[in-house]
Amino acid sequence: MKCNHKEEVIRLVLINQIRFGRQILPLTLVIMICVFLIGCGGKKTKVYRVGILSGAGAFVNIKDSLKDGMTKLGYVEGKNIVYDVQELNENPVGEQQVLKKFVADKVDLIFVFPTEPALAAKAATRKTNIPVVFAMGTIEDTGLVESVRQPGGNITGVRFNGPDVIVKGLEILLELAPNTKRIWIIHDTNYPAGISSMEALRSAASLRGVTLVETNVDSLGSLNAAIEARDKLSDIGIDAINLIPDVITLSPAGFAMISKFAYEHRVPICGGAAFAVRQGSVFTTIPDNVEMGRLAAPLVDKIFKGILAGTIPVVTPESHLHINYKRIQELGLEVSEGLLSRADEIIR
Repeated sequence: MKCNHKEEVIRLVLINQIRFGRQILPLTLVIMICVFLIGCGGKKTKVYRVGILSGAGAFVNIKDSLKDGMTKLGYVEGKNIVYDVQELNENPVGEQQVLKKFVADKVDLIFVFPTEPALAAKAATRKTNIPVVFAMGTIEDTGLVESVRQPGGNITGVRFNGPDVIVKGLEILLELAPNTKRIWIIHDTNYPAGISSMEALRSAASLRGVTLVETNVDSLGSLNAAIEARDKLSDIGIDAINLIPDVITLSPAGFAMISKFAYEHRVPICGGAAFAVRQGSVFTTIPDNVEMGRLAAPLVDKIFKGILAGTIPVVTPESHLHINYKRIQELGLEVSEGLLSRADEIIR
């Protein structure tokens, strides 16, 4: 008999018990049957509510891989999990409003990327019990977590190991273009994720006798002005461009400006987000967006199963080398077989 008929079953059992006494069923067994039937089908499926804040267009597909990962773990969208997705891209104006909404809605978890909105989410949830899981977050010198093993508070996630990635990118650039002496660094000096990366890059460049030509930008307008100013110079004063992760230079519009300048002046672009290698960079070495979201899903699952976010170690993904062999040939650069053999992807 189905559980939705439990009240009728209980009624009939009690009537029969009264009518026939203990000859039919002992009283204790009657009670056990009633308890079982009352509990059968009475428990509702928990529906988890997840607020997703995407703070940069370059990484927006992280949210899709998180959803795929959650599906593989048994979470079905619309059945036992719902997502409130908010995409701000390179415009952070609505960041606080989105986070306030998530807190007011008492979501079960906030998933956020990259570094700056992750820091904002940590601050917004400090006096709540809402856990935060970040992706593409720089933890060096940002205060995002206490440590990799014990992130602390209500936060954990998947990190972007910026300093190592940036220094490795410099090494690859100098292997491709050994005569490079002046590298243009266009970045937002106030962007938290870039601070530790720049410190590591300055040190590495100094050891290799390379000059960093640094230009600070804080908007798409100032980026455009910087490019136009250098474009007017008789000598543009640079041999290559190295991108430091931030939401301006790695926004679709920002990267398009940089790529156009680099193409016109025949200078290589080093690094950037995953999409950059197909739109102008000679190579990128960076964790994969899809892998970021996939690695974040088990963290979310652990939290939903009762483990405190701050006790779950931060995950460090591998970086992947993507080489645009076609662009390298267009620039007249040479790439060794050794470097090609290390590539995860070669675009010909």
